Order: sequence, then structure tokens, then C-alpha cells
Amino acid sequence: MPSKRKQVRPTTAPVARTARGAEGDELTTAHGLRLSDTDHSLKAGPRGPSLLEDFHLREKITHFDHERIPERVVHARGAAAHGVFVANGAAASVTKAAFLAEAGRETPVFTRFSTVLGSRGSADTVRDVRGFAVKFYTAEGNVDLVGNNMPVFFIQDGIKFPDVIHAGKPHPDREIPQAQSAHDTFWDFVSLHTEATHHVLWAMSDRGIPRSYRTMEGFGVHTFRLVAADGATSLVKFHWKPVAGVHSLVWEEAQLAAGTDPDFHRRDLADGIDAGAFLEYDLGIQVLPDSAEETFEGIDLLDPTKIVPEELAPVQVIGRLTLNRNPDNYFAETEQVAFHTGNLVPGIEVTNDPLMQARLFSYLDTQLTRLGGPNFTQLPINCPHAAVNDNLRDGMHQTLVHKGQVAYLPNGIDGDLPRVSDQGYVHLPREVEGPKVRANPVSFEDHFSQATLFYRSLTEVERVHLVEAFTFELGKCYEQPIRERALAQLANVDTDLCAEVAAGLGLKAPKGKPAKDVTPSPALSIVVTEPGPITGRVIGVLAVPGSDLTGIARLRTAAKARGAVVRVIAPIGGILSADGKEEIIERTLLTTRSIEYDAIVLADGTGEFKDIKSTVLLQEAFRHCKTIAAWGSGEQALLAAGVDTTAPGIVLAAKSTKAFTTAVLDAVGLHRAWARADHVMQS
Repeated sequence: MPSKRKQVRPTTAPVARTARGAEGDELTTAHGLRLSDTDHSLKAGPRGPSLLEDFHLREKITHFDHERIPERVVHARGAAAHGVFVANGAAASVTKAAFLAEAGRETPVFTRFSTVLGSRGSADTVRDVRGFAVKFYTAEGNVDLVGNNMPVFFIQDGIKFPDVIHAGKPHPDREIPQAQSAHDTFWDFVSLHTEATHHVLWAMSDRGIPRSYRTMEGFGVHTFRLVAADGATSLVKFHWKPVAGVHSLVWEEAQLAAGTDPDFHRRDLADGIDAGAFLEYDLGIQVLPDSAEETFEGIDLLDPTKIVPEELAPVQVIGRLTLNRNPDNYFAETEQVAFHTGNLVPGIEVTNDPLMQARLFSYLDTQLTRLGGPNFTQLPINCPHAAVNDNLRDGMHQTLVHKGQVAYLPNGIDGDLPRVSDQGYVHLPREVEGPKVRANPVSFEDHFSQATLFYRSLTEVERVHLVEAFTFELGKCYEQPIRERALAQLANVDTDLCAEVAAGLGLKAPKGKPAKDVTPSPALSIVVTEPGPITGRVIGVLAVPGSDLTGIARLRTAAKARGAVVRVIAPIGGILSADGKEEIIERTLLTTRSIEYDAIVLADGTGEFKDIKSTVLLQEAFRHCKTIAAWGSGEQALLAAGVDTTAPGIVLAAKSTKAFTTAVLDAVGLHRAWARADHVMQS
């Protein structure tokens, strides 16, 4: 462990400054007003909405929104695609929003995926939260569902968002480490704000390093209110369920990809769409009663650090999203797209979740610097597909030439147009009252029980990965008190989890009080037991001159029928020829690594071949529990590379047959041979 860095102090007094800052020991506003609370936004009662008069919230968020020019402060590293959403009609009973309610209605969409902490030049595969933002171009106006690949967040109140991001970003003195949370300031923050515990477990789990965007869930995070045509209301949580299943990288793969292909996820997205392997997700909702308490089975629905287990409220599918077209220009579309949680249509409303309340201000405000003024909605990627007559004028980058003499209502000059609509958005009348306070409701104080629920819902191999992630991240912290505080948190989650992480750090495990009466939620585990779809997956076939090209062609045809891709790997480039057949060599051993493939197959004819690069390729795939297969003499090459062919997830055959190719593709559908994990550790 590196020794603690010493802060070197200047031996002479600093030169007097005209601009004043960082003076005194008490927190103030930028105008010098001392503050008594910076963790709670000002609300109308503990459960009420945040108030516009909260000058500290607005100043803190405004300054944060404009910290980066021109890059996004967060979610800077992104990739996107166009597509279509088709509703199935199942939502008609709970919302009058036509794009969700009408069966068969098609709505164009633009979806942007991203990491949170890294800069635009950072790697795709770092351990981080992923943004999952969808812009629906509905006939009633744009709707933005701006979520993440995790259903909970670090904080309960949006006023802390600048703080958690400042903690997660690189240290300001050295601008390192980039795009990762394995450092002192992040763990200092989350160990002092125990509300982050649940989200930290999600981030340290395999969910923090997804295999691809096509195998990543998405969540709206907050609880929304839906309004039906008859005025009835329901509370809902939005879920994106990937048709391809939920799969992850293993940690070594993520590190390898960051070095050899930092564009791993965006390349997979673009290449998959170009190959016709479109990304598909089912949009589902958990429908919950809109009670006065806004709770369900004891779970506070306004707390963004909590989930509602799917076993208690099943996810009802209301439509499907298909991403089928790549952007024409990264800057014009992916970079300039602007999302806003307040982009809604009749039938969808927000709730008093204090994280959401701050987002309603922040998303709109941040575009003013990033996109140069208030007219960013005129950029093609942000333009609604509905008619616009907004009475907004002038400003930076105004591209419209407005006619007429007035921009106000009512008016007696331009025919009193535009008029307000009797079909316009109307906020559902709801009572709002309470003392002005900076506080959270008492129900927000449970910071550990759902973290315990998450951990105890994982399979053994997922728990091992979680322990390794915590040990790695905390092992990167210099400050001993930070590691000790983090362990104290884990002690309140699960005794075994805390003990294993403490052992890895060489520290004594503290005692805690983890919840005892937690019912596991199997839906939280991403390990599958039955083969799933393999659309967009990649199978590498190692071949040499003289290999069985007929068998390769058979595997390629079968894989293509199931949406997967076969790539031929050989020692050098060119074309393999035999018996009038040809196979183009798509990768060489010098230009590829195991991270590129979901399975490695050795063709007959490779029995005498041995190369250090192929050995590394196979051994990495073996360690990462990927499917490894061979037919004919390919088995000899596996043995020569030190691969134990008796281990789980190894598919062997004397000849390439239909049964062999089916077995290989089914094994890929399991994502990994997790049963091999113990075998790898023992060997």
C-alpha cells in the first residue's frame, strides 16, 4: 500500500487575491452568506416538493451545471442510436399518454448510452454507472426518459449531486484517476453518506461492468405518476429489459478492453446495427397504488435509493424499443442531444422525490453553457416532431426568422395567437402544504436493509466478484480511516461480506447489525441457467492453412441464423483456401484479444499449431469462463495451450456437425460457464 501523501505547505504567505474564495472554516454561498445545511433542499414539509426559493440549491446546481466547457459535466463519454418504440396497448389502463397507451403506435426515438465519471476520451469498460437516456419524438411533444442501468442512486436529495460527482471525479490537484471510483475522495464521500450503501453494492457488482449496451438493463430510477384517461392515477417505476439478456464482463476483461479497445461498447453498438443485429428492449412498468403515503409494502416510493422487488410488483411490458440506425454524425447528434427530465406529455407527471425535483432544474440549466444558449431545441436532434409555436424569441444561436410584431399573450395585433390549448398539459391538482424545512422524512433513514437484500439475492460467483471489487477499490485508497468507515458500512449489510473484504485488506472486520428478515429477490441476479438469445454475440474461430473450411462455413451459417457473428482468426492475414472453398481471415493473432469474443472455437487442422499469442488468447478465454470449443485435431491445440478440456464449458467433437454447432451456440446463450469459476481458482 502506498504511503499517505503529505501536503506540502508554502513557507511564505500567499499573495493577496482580489477574487476571494476558500477563506474561513464555515460553508457559505458564493456571496458569503453562511449556510446551516447543504444536504437537504428546501421543501414544503419533509415529503413536499422542493421550493424555487431555495437559493442555495439553485446556486449550487447552477455552478455545477456550468463547470465543464464544452464537455458534459457528467455522462461525457457516450454512444447513441436511432430507433423506434412500438406500444402494445397494455398501458392504456394507467395513462392517457398516447405513445404508451395506443397499441401499435410507432414513435421515433434517439437513445444515448454513457458512463458517468469519465471524460469524452475515457474508456468504455470502466466500472461505473451507465446512463440510459431515451428521447421519444411523440406527436404531442418530446418525452425524455433519462435513467441509468441501475435502479437506485447514491443520494436521496439532488442538492448533494455536485458533491457526489466532485467526490467521484479525478482529484483536482493531479486530475487523476480518470473515469473510476477507486480513490480516496469517492470512498470518503460514500462512507460518510450511508444512504449511498445500496447503490455502491450495485456499482461494485457485475452490473458496474456490462458486457455491452445490448445486454444492459435500464431504469427510470424515480417513481413517476401516470394519469389515465378517466383521471385515475398510479405510481410507476420504468424498466428497460434487454431482449438479449443481462450480461457482464469480468474484471480482467474490463481492464484488458480499456487498454486494447477503449471503444469496446460503442464499437459493439455500431457494428451490431451495421450487421443487422439490432438492439431490442422491452419497456415495462411496475404499477403501484397512488396512496397518500406514497409507500408500497413499507418501501418509501419517493426514496431514490430504494427499489420495489419484482416479486412484490411484477414488471408489466408495455412496448418494445428497437435501435436500428446509427447516427450520421457523432457531434451533431450524439454530442448535441439534450435531455431533460421535465420533457413530459399529458398522462405522465413527476413526484416529490427530492432527487428528481433537483433534476427538473438541472437538466435544462446545464444546456445553457454546453450548447451555447437557450435555443438548443432548434438543433435537428432535439427538434420535436410536433408543431412548435412557443413565443420564445432571440438568444444565442437563434436560427428561426420569426414574423409578426408580438411575442406575448393575450395580444390584439396578431389575432391573439398562439392561443392556449384545451388539450394542453395540465398538472393534476394535489394538495401541497407543510413547514419550509431542510429535512428528509423518517422513512429515508433506512440505509442498509435493501443493500442486504441485493447482496443476499446474488449467486455465489456474483458475491465473489462483489468482494473482489470492494477489495480492489478500497485497496486503492491511501487513507486508513476511509477503509475503516467503508468496512463499518459493509458490517451493517452482511457479516460475511464485511469479513471477506476486511481479510483482503488485511484489516479487522468491525461488528455491525445487518438485517435478518430479508427475503432475497432472484430477479436481482444476472446469472442465467437456460440459454438465451445470442444476437450480436461474436464467436472467434482459430484456423490455419489446411483447416476444415466446410466446418467453419457450417458454424457461420448457424450463428448468422441466430443473429451472431463468426470471425476467422489466423496467424497472418489473407484468405484460407481448401477444396475450392475460401474463408477471409478477419483477425490475426497480432490484432485481437480474447475480449472481442464470446466464444473461441478451434477448427480441425489446428492440432499442430502452437503460438504464444494463441495460448494467451485461449487461456484468457478459459479464465473468463467463456465457451471454448474444438472439433477434430483442434482439441490437441487446446491441450498444447494448457487448457483443461474436462472443465465445464468446453465443447468437443470429432467432426463439425449440426449437433456440435448447436451445442456451441447454446453454450454462448448461457453467457459464461460459471461452473468453471471454482475450477479456475483451484487450478
